[in-house]
Amino acid sequence: MQHDWLDKDFYKVLGVSEDVEEKELTKAYRKLARKYHPDANPADKAAEERFKQVSEAYDILGNAERRKEYDQLRKFGPAGGMFGGGGRGGAGGADPFGGVNFDPSGMGDLGDILGGLFGGGRRSAPGARPRKGADLEADLNLSFDEAVSGVTTSVNLTSDAACDTCSGSGAAVGTEPEVCPHCHGRGVLDDDQGFFSLSQPCPTCSGRGRVVTNPCSNCRGSGIERKPRNVKVRVPAGVKNGQKIRLKGRGAPGPYGGPAGDLFVKVQVGQHALFGRKGNHLTIEVPITFAEAALGANVTVPTMDGKSVTLKVASGTPTGKTFRVKGRGVETKKAKGDLLVTVRVDVPTELSIEQQAALETLADVTPDSPRDYLSEAI
Repeated sequence: MQHDWLDKDFYKVLGVSEDVEEKELTKAYRKLARKYHPDANPADKAAEERFKQVSEAYDILGNAERRKEYDQLRKFGPAGGMFGGGGRGGAGGADPFGGVNFDPSGMGDLGDILGGLFGGGRRSAPGARPRKGADLEADLNLSFDEAVSGVTTSVNLTSDAACDTCSGSGAAVGTEPEVCPHCHGRGVLDDDQGFFSLSQPCPTCSGRGRVVTNPCSNCRGSGIERKPRNVKVRVPAGVKNGQKIRLKGRGAPGPYGGPAGDLFVKVQVGQHALFGRKGNHLTIEVPITFAEAALGANVTVPTMDGKSVTLKVASGTPTGKTFRVKGRGVETKKAKGDLLVTVRVDVPTELSIEQQAALETLADVTPDSPRDYLSEAI
């Protein structure tokens, strides 16, 4: 059984390719872990065994150094046919060590490759090491005003967390996990094969080094329970729509006593009745009359802080022109934006008798049409 570990295809166990990136690898592991977790499959031995296989595979592939050693083993070790061909003088002159400098004393490069994964040489055996927990995501809806000024609020989510009853130990109240009698707490079992000293995770404790003989009634020995949580979030001023806020250590608990993962809060910002936003600049459209555009005027413009400003519109200002009011935009720790005011000439849909007469008089004294250049260009 100990030899079987050499031939295990951890990539196949997780359903990923050998060139899978770390992010996709973690995503595949989480999906399978949720599917086969004992809490989701009570009394299902097949699911429990599958969960152990998935955990074992990710324990190797989820660690960059151990994954590299595992890949080297698959290439140079027994599963890669290292002893299946002839020696250096055999058919085709093949090098049975794949180009690795072999040192008969056991201290060469090949010993280094296998040592870290199977306990040989000076590297430690691959017991179930503490790992950082999974990162989680949550959405937070904010009003436009809250995003601009900043706010302290909270998000609600349901996720894995350390069991409240046993404080994450997995053991019933008043008891503690015991040292595994099979591996004596090492988490691995050795198989001396002469030149190689092979190791595999202990099947009794699944590589943990400790076993729970009296499991917690709440989490059934897993040390983890799924429960709703309310997490406080301090949102800085000027946060943007879609921005993620990282809350370190507020994610899922780490396996084997490892640190918790992080919680990433994705901000969704609502619309404002008057203002828009471009980076750290606020935008607003202000209607003006034809007379104000033609003759010039002082126009009152609202701001986000409730204090209006007076904008001087020059005579002959065209519709769509944008004015900049310095320092009245979004303020962050690094910068302060401006208020961009775009004026739009308001064309009345209904005219009083006086207004119509005035405009007709204006038309009479404006003989040149602004469209004359069109006919001249033909």
